[in-house]
Amino acid sequence: MNGNELMRKLRKYAKAHGLDLAFEAHRGKGSHGTLYLGDHRTTLKDRKKEISPGLLNSMLKDLGVDPKDI
Repeated sequence: MNGNELMRKLRKYAKAHGLDLAFEAHRGKGSHGTLYLGDHRTTLKDRKKEISPGLLNSMLKDLGVDPKDI
């Protein structure tokens, strides 16, 4: 899964759970940015590159999302 796919799935998740989803590209270095889901946040790397399973699980944990829900 790449960053754009994750964003698309998180948009559906946020809408279903009544949460706000925002991505701020300027709040990161280089191709990184900050992804906000409700009160939680995580760093999202280049949205065009693949996200490894370990990093994906860590990001979902930061956001308070169960990987089964995505």
